[in-house]
Amino acid sequence: MAASAMTGLRRLLGTVGLCLLAGGACADDFPKLGGRPLGDVRVDVRPLLAQGGGLQAEALRVDLTAALRRSLAGRVGGRGPGLVVLIRSLSLRPYAGSVDGGGRSGAGGGTQTDYLDGEALLVGPGGRVLGRHPQLTATPSSYGGAWYDPQSERRRITAIADIYAEWLARNLPLD
Repeated sequence: MAASAMTGLRRLLGTVGLCLLAGGACADDFPKLGGRPLGDVRVDVRPLLAQGGGLQAEALRVDLTAALRRSLAGRVGGRGPGLVVLIRSLSLRPYAGSVDGGGRSGAGGGTQTDYLDGEALLVGPGGRVLGRHPQLTATPSSYGGAWYDPQSERRRITAIADIYAEWLARNLPLD
């Protein structure tokens, strides 16, 4: 067997292994709903709260729920399965302007990046998980505006929630 074929086979087996570890469902097998709207959308931040996330976790729950409802408008409110977005981690880097000392670069200064890691779960009757879609979103820390503004961190949470929701709406095969 050729080396490239072996590499492809290893990748396939690795993906299958990850699917089995994830409970048998991966992003590729997130089921289509055939036009049926989702029953509801919820955001679960309990892992963040367990890590001491407190007010940040609650702010993220509120912002991400609102962003998901906007991004999935027209696809929520039916009798279909629910969508639960389980948030595993939120990382807001310390941000104090550009880290390279040379002013602004890229998307508005510095190279610090904020991360939001979660997983969309399609949940059917009895709490059965019908599909999973893991997602990691990264945004420049500068998206919150001026680093010295006391509201900057709150705006960073809102920005990463909005971007996470938009990408999730694009990636989920809900139609």
